[in-house]
Amino acid sequence: MDAPATPTETLVPRRRRLRRLPGLLALTLALSVTPTAMGAATAAPPQQVDATQPDLGVNVTVFDPSTPVAQIQAKADAIYAEQVANEMGTQRYALLFKPGTYGTATQPLQLKVGYYTEIAGLGASPRDVTINGKVEVYNRCRPNADGTPNCIALDNFWRSVSNFHLNVNAAGQDGCRQSANFFAVSQASPMRRVEVTGGTLSLMDYCTAGPQYASGGFIADTLAGDVVNGSQQQWLTRNSTITSWSNGVWNQVFSGVEGAPGEAGFPTPPYTTVENTPVSREKPYLFVDAKGAWQVRVPAAQTNTRGVSWDEGTTAGRTVPLTDFFIAKPSTSVQEMNNQLARGKHLLLTPGVYDVARTIAVKRADTVVLGLGLATLTAVDGAVPMTVADVPGVVVAGVTIDAGTTESPVLLEVGKTNGNNSPGKSGATNPTTLSDVFFRVGGPHVGKADTALVVNSDHVLIDHTWVWRADHGVEGFTAGVNGDTDRWRTNTGRTGVVVNGADVTATGLFVEHFQQHNTVWNGERGRVVLYQNEIPYDPPSQADWQEPDGTLGWAGYKVGEGVTTHRLDGGGVYGYQRNAGPGITTQMGFEVPTTPGVQLHHVMTVHLDGLGVIEHVVNDVGGRSDGSTAGTPRYVVDHPAR
Repeated sequence: MDAPATPTETLVPRRRRLRRLPGLLALTLALSVTPTAMGAATAAPPQQVDATQPDLGVNVTVFDPSTPVAQIQAKADAIYAEQVANEMGTQRYALLFKPGTYGTATQPLQLKVGYYTEIAGLGASPRDVTINGKVEVYNRCRPNADGTPNCIALDNFWRSVSNFHLNVNAAGQDGCRQSANFFAVSQASPMRRVEVTGGTLSLMDYCTAGPQYASGGFIADTLAGDVVNGSQQQWLTRNSTITSWSNGVWNQVFSGVEGAPGEAGFPTPPYTTVENTPVSREKPYLFVDAKGAWQVRVPAAQTNTRGVSWDEGTTAGRTVPLTDFFIAKPSTSVQEMNNQLARGKHLLLTPGVYDVARTIAVKRADTVVLGLGLATLTAVDGAVPMTVADVPGVVVAGVTIDAGTTESPVLLEVGKTNGNNSPGKSGATNPTTLSDVFFRVGGPHVGKADTALVVNSDHVLIDHTWVWRADHGVEGFTAGVNGDTDRWRTNTGRTGVVVNGADVTATGLFVEHFQQHNTVWNGERGRVVLYQNEIPYDPPSQADWQEPDGTLGWAGYKVGEGVTTHRLDGGGVYGYQRNAGPGITTQMGFEVPTTPGVQLHHVMTVHLDGLGVIEHVVNDVGGRSDGSTAGTPRYVVDHPAR
């Protein structure tokens, strides 16, 4: 969750070794499969995937153009009614549309997207599926004790839309709703491969009662026309085309976007524009071919790109038949998944929550792991839910990974730190890629992890992630005599992201609320386009929020002392110590070596509550964020100064 008026984040320095599980414990975890699950896995016959009618489970609904509009609307409405407020639930859904046209001028579809819901077209091109109507997300209203409506989008997380043409048609909607298609989301709610015509796309729901705050967000590979940013505190638009963009709060970043506004006058408006995206790979997508066979398109990695990948033909890449995938369901054992991966199968995770008591090990180059409906892996008994070997071309996409109630050393590890990584194994032209991979430490339950994401391999691309130590959750999440103080001791996540590999790129890196450094970047030649961080709300005292050497607080973004080359375009570290005592101080938002090759462009800090303090933006540079500047960012245009 982000602060009520605007988000806050923090990153920090210092390199730490991952603590390895003792050998006996590691062996115990490796064998921790129940006899029933073991027997089922070894006895199960090879999975037969029907090429034209695959079994994707009960939580995937597939529509075709012959499906009556009223039937589609009823199904979508029923799922939305269940999911509109189901922020910490276990239900997961995907609504998939085969090529064709849905809705009419007089009977448009009006689809609303709730938590853990994916809406996607099944065309090879977004233009193969047309939805006449709306695909929307509205503010969520939770009235305050005094009766004020409190309608915000700050917690509109975990949903996605992709791969269709939206012809905006507001027929049947009243007044204000006819003015735009509303997509009022915050973190972990991507829009990809969408063409919007016939109306404005608004990232703010200005039709619902206020205060209407939002803290998103991410758009990629999209033709969006006119966009209203509204109250979005930060946003990344990547490899897209827009006609216009209005407004901006703190940190609006454009990378490889045709029609993007320029940087002139920064921070008024607060726009950061990267002409070409340095490294990109679009997320894999399902499609149904002309013969009715299901396929997965795996886009190729690109460098220095601009605009969408599909407007002049099929997105560059390779096509993998769905019959080459093992289709898993929440009841599937990890042993069976690993057996199938070892046999050369790719892995499709259907919607649901998977309890993972041993590691899903992705070892083969070019393996695709694709989740539907925000499929979620939950660590059990301190397991590491997933590892990726130091091989090129692996793609993990559309997966959420949750910490369990026993501490895991890491939730996802890419490569090993054994010193034996060789250039031949790295993927300079075929990077291992994480797309829409989200992490949670707490929320649905207490969570514990030392570090959420560790990247040891070189040439890895992180394309949109939200790494979140929870600041709120289900009833009882902060239970205890001391409330949030108890949560600080029990819902533990020390570091969000550690990057040790060289030549790692991140486009859309969101990391929040960890108890030490939120992000630590030790690898050379790292490149980050948009970094958003909020430092934790809940340190009980300054003694709980300071480094061993006495430095007050932990920087939200830390570049290792020995790094000589690194670049960040568009970064924010926000503070909101609503649950801590007054006067909690963080020395700096960003900590980096002072050397010409380490460059930060358009970075800022802001404090929202007037209780805490961030002394400087970068190292000892930049103004103080405190009660006198609450809600007003302190910017550094370039560090080192040009």
